[in-house]
Order: sequence, then C-alpha cells, then structure tokens
Amino acid sequence: MTGMQAVFLDRDGTIGGTGHFIHPKHFRLYEGAQEAIFQLKEAGLKVFAFTNQHRISRGEATIEEFTKQFQQFGFDDAFICPHGINEDCECKKPKPGMLFEAARKYGLDLTKCAVIGDVGEADMPAAHRVGAIKILVRTGWGESSLKEYRHKWEDIEPDYIANNLGDAVNWLLNHHSWKGK
Repeated sequence: MTGMQAVFLDRDGTIGGTGHFIHPKHFRLYEGAQEAIFQLKEAGLKVFAFTNQHRISRGEATIEEFTKQFQQFGFDDAFICPHGINEDCECKKPKPGMLFEAARKYGLDLTKCAVIGDVGEADMPAAHRVGAIKILVRTGWGESSLKEYRHKWEDIEPDYIANNLGDAVNWLLNHHSWKGK
C-alpha cells in the first residue's frame, strides 16, 4: 500500500468519553488522545470524525455542537450520522455511507484509509465494506466487542487490536506508509 490518506476516528469510547452519549460541552478526551490526533496530522494525514449521534434526532445536541468540538480537537472534518436508532439511513454505522461521503468530498481512496473505533459491530463492518484498515481499541465498548459481542461481527478480523488510541496510532504509523513518509 502506498500513500495512506486519512484516518477516521469514532468518538464515544475511542477518543474519549465512556462509550455512551456525552454532550459535547461535557465530553473529555482520554489521556494521550489529543497527542495521538496531532501525531496523525504531523504525519500528513487527514483526520476525520466518524460517529453515530442519534441524540441529535432527539434534540439533545446539534451537529454544529459536535462539529465545533471536533474542530477544537484538530479534526479536518466531521462525518456525523444524526439519525434516530430506528431510522433507515445510509450513513449510520455499520453502513459505510459516512465513509463514502468523505471519499467523494476529499477524493479519497478508502483502501488507503484507516478506521479506528471501539464498537466491533459498527465500526469494523463499515471499514471492512470499503476495504479500509480496521483498528479496534479496547477502550469504551472495545473489550466487550471482543468478548460478549464478538459473535455479532465474527466474520470480520481487525487488522490490529489496540489498547487505546495512542497505541492504535503508533501501530498505524509504524506499519503502513503514508503521504509524509
């Protein structure tokens, strides 16, 4: 593979929080997460948020509040599914709609991108469907994704299982070429 282009990061349970919804004004990054985001950017990679946020459909937060938060963290853009749990849309993970939207907007080859997330049954299938590198972090829902929920995505193998975002980023930058290399 030549020229890694972008990394898609899930929010809740991957970069911070608890794995459950936390309003952007109360959300906090995990220790080392901000440095990991900067590492990706310093390597010349685009960094995109890639998150299901059904609470937007309930009026508990706005896309603008999430977008502003991601900008403050240094993300290049945010791809957010605002739809309710029972709404049928093309963007809600495990569907790859947000990845396709980013590819169209930024001219990406998704096989030269990586997805880092904590939910095996949502993040990993979306990445798998587009041929992206799949990294599961053990934070948030990651540990339970590997144990009690593994049967829901048993046909998909992550490329790497990381302890946290920093571990995922170090593995990615050490095992794959990217534009800045």
